[in-house]
Amino acid sequence: MSMMQEFKRFAMKGNVVDLAVGIIIGAAFGKIVSALVADVIMPPLGLIIGGVDFSNLAITLKSASEGVEAVTLRYGMFLQAAFDFIIIAFAIFLLVKAINNLKKKEEAIPAGPSKPSNQEVLLGEIRDLLKKK
Repeated sequence: MSMMQEFKRFAMKGNVVDLAVGIIIGAAFGKIVSALVADVIMPPLGLIIGGVDFSNLAITLKSASEGVEAVTLRYGMFLQAAFDFIIIAFAIFLLVKAINNLKKKEEAIPAGPSKPSNQEVLLGEIRDLLKKK
């Protein structure tokens, strides 16, 4: 078997295709969540906390000199990333919670009377035969 045929068989397996679709949807969902955080959640939150931007916080370890940039410990970038992560995680939590509530509502709707199992049908036939005797 040639390498190309083997790759084609591998790539066309159901799990690989499902994984690729999941990654593509995940990337698109990541953009949606990032836009939600940056454009919808952060502006009002910025007003509440007074427009604080942690990304500018840093400790200078060595000052800049003659063409050499300053060495800084930018802990503010870490704080901002952690803050963004908490907001994103909370937003995803709320979204998943809403989806789960919708699923529960769908499951709560009765599907109507179910068909009796084979065992119940056979037991009913036996009962009916015994009644005839």
